[in-house]
Amino acid sequence: MNNQKNIKLLQGNEACVEGALLSGVKFFAGYPITPSSEIAEGMAKKLPKIGGKFIQMEDEIASMAAVIGASMAGLKSLTATSGPGMCLKQENLGFAIINEIPCVVVNAQRGGPSTGLPTKPSQGDMMQARWGTHGDHPIIALAPSTVNEILTLTIKAFNFSEKYRTPVILLLDEVIAHMREKVEIPAPEDIEVINRKKPTVPPEEYLPFKPDEDGVPPMANFGEGYRYHITGLVHNYKGLPTSDSQEIDAFIRRLHNKIEKSIKDIIIIERYLLDDAKIALIAYGSVARAAERTVKLAREEGLKVGLLKLLTIWPFCSEEVNKLAQQVDLIIVPEMNLGQMVLEVERASRGKCRVVPYGRVDGELINPIEILGKIREEIKK
Repeated sequence: MNNQKNIKLLQGNEACVEGALLSGVKFFAGYPITPSSEIAEGMAKKLPKIGGKFIQMEDEIASMAAVIGASMAGLKSLTATSGPGMCLKQENLGFAIINEIPCVVVNAQRGGPSTGLPTKPSQGDMMQARWGTHGDHPIIALAPSTVNEILTLTIKAFNFSEKYRTPVILLLDEVIAHMREKVEIPAPEDIEVINRKKPTVPPEEYLPFKPDEDGVPPMANFGEGYRYHITGLVHNYKGLPTSDSQEIDAFIRRLHNKIEKSIKDIIIIERYLLDDAKIALIAYGSVARAAERTVKLAREEGLKVGLLKLLTIWPFCSEEVNKLAQQVDLIIVPEMNLGQMVLEVERASRGKCRVVPYGRVDGELINPIEILGKIREEIKK
């Protein structure tokens, strides 16, 4: 244990860079776009000093492709973008999902659609994170609400990616990406770093997509003597395209099951003053900061309000929300859109209590007084 603290005043995007480096990242490909550009700038400065590689690609399509190739060659790989760039990454993100290629994709959200509000925050990409690419597949997406959480969840994102052989989305928003807070950077020996499983058989016996008992196949790096086929088509254990319905069904179900059976490991939430709550706020990202303050203000008025803060947004914490809905009379979901995560809350609540959205889409952060006003308004109904 290293007792000497390394404390820095970091911007959110800078904390993402630090977290990635602590995770063992050695490759970044991307294209500058507000409000994520500082991640690319930090990687361009720091990766060459540790033997890593940085490349600015011609666009976001190529950036995602480069990250996939680098990961297949054995390098932990990162890319970062915002909404318009995330749209361009979707096809290759699907390729990474079907080939179970570990990588982390940062989306620092800004107002949309299209070019939208480049310098203003939004949470309009919640559903895109889950359903943006094509096909029936799982996804892991994490949403920090503090600069320190950006650092720790960047590490988590890479660990999940390597452990489960899957792309992971780190969903920031402009406020968290650009604000500065005090961050204690842990020593490398004080953090858990997970690396992908390697094959234990010789190259001639290796089946690149044959899973172990945990549903995750060991992954050989290209260039190490293991030659195997990679395709965007549904494939068998050898990586070759298949039209066998039983193989297809087993493959798609395995992609889901390797995530679903580990949901307790993947889902990260925080409960704040919920034990006796009759009204619950469910929030994520920068809005969760305002929601926590709202709880304090409401308690000062004698209102039994609590907060469920989501750090993992996908897979969704349906079981926790269902239990909460059976305890409280009202759930309010403040978010910087006109109703995305609230749909999941409604689904998970199963009619056990009232669920009310509170959205804001003018490029400004939702503030505690607004949410408190919404609580008072709903109490009167």
